[in-house]
Amino acid sequence: MTKLTSRAEVALSTPQHYIAEVFEHFAEEVPTIFSGRMGRAVFPWGIGTMDVTDQGLHLYAEAGDLTSLATVRDVLASHLEEFAWREKPDIRWTGDGCDTSVVPNLRIMTVTAFTDLTPRMRRITLQGTDLDWFTSGDPHIWLLFPPADLEVPEWPVLGPNGRPAWPPYGKRPATRTYTIRRIDVAAGEVDVDFVLHGDQGVASAWAEAVRPGDVIGMMGPGGGSMPPMDWCLLAGDETAIPAIARMLELLPDTSRGVVLIEVAARGEEQQLSSPAGIKVRWLYRNGVAAGRSTLLEEAVKAIQPPSDVTFGLWVGAESATARALRTYWRKELGLSRTNTRAVSFWKLGVSESDHQRPHD
Repeated sequence: MTKLTSRAEVALSTPQHYIAEVFEHFAEEVPTIFSGRMGRAVFPWGIGTMDVTDQGLHLYAEAGDLTSLATVRDVLASHLEEFAWREKPDIRWTGDGCDTSVVPNLRIMTVTAFTDLTPRMRRITLQGTDLDWFTSGDPHIWLLFPPADLEVPEWPVLGPNGRPAWPPYGKRPATRTYTIRRIDVAAGEVDVDFVLHGDQGVASAWAEAVRPGDVIGMMGPGGGSMPPMDWCLLAGDETAIPAIARMLELLPDTSRGVVLIEVAARGEEQQLSSPAGIKVRWLYRNGVAAGRSTLLEEAVKAIQPPSDVTFGLWVGAESATARALRTYWRKELGLSRTNTRAVSFWKLGVSESDHQRPHD
């Protein structure tokens, strides 16, 4: 296989501090090697390396194709910028694929159809080209919603740091994280499920008013997944249903476990395909506002994982619920990060633009 490479030299005052933080985080997600002055991470798309130098850090990305290479560059740069934000690192990549401004994992999608699954859940079919890339990795994507009053949408371009450079505010599309519910590469189609809650929020307002022919951007894929397991607990509110449904469909037929889903009322139940050993239980808020209920947290805490098989615990919910369950699993039950994952899908009173979802 052809090996494509890119590199960057980044000036930093305390590079050993930052490389340690970055690779502590990487180690929770992917196979890594870390020696204190050198770190190497094996991602689904390629390999990323950081080395401490006299001036800072040397970044090195390698992959088998340009899109994968661009993804590795983005992952390395975004995490270094996150942990070294006080120094505002100047990252400038050179090498393969660094002579273009095209964001390689951006697709411009057109709405072709939509259908209401429940009173509060709408499935929208998007059509585009060259979707093979979106069958790799996890099924999480970022949808880009252009401002409604912008006649010609403007999309991000690739910056010298290997990350998308966005149009100015007023023209910049809003981004929201979603899960691919179905993908048909041959037909160029993707299904995405939207929770409808009136015009409260960019994505919901767009989904409420959507019409065939509307245009939207799509980037990704990204997100984390659980390791193989014999028994699982999958839990979430309605925003997590697409992710839970995809995980259930990928489980082996021999899997056992419990699924807990909190929704507004009985009418929000959906038919989910799952192995025979998985018990699905729906929890109804019955008038309690989303984000105000303790139903999900209490139901999850009432379940103890088995001690005689491998297991995984996953929850996707409002930020306070996810945080409470993460603390419960890790501090009260003493479970590790390896088999627990609590993801903040949204935060009460805060848009996703202002709410940075932790990768856990």
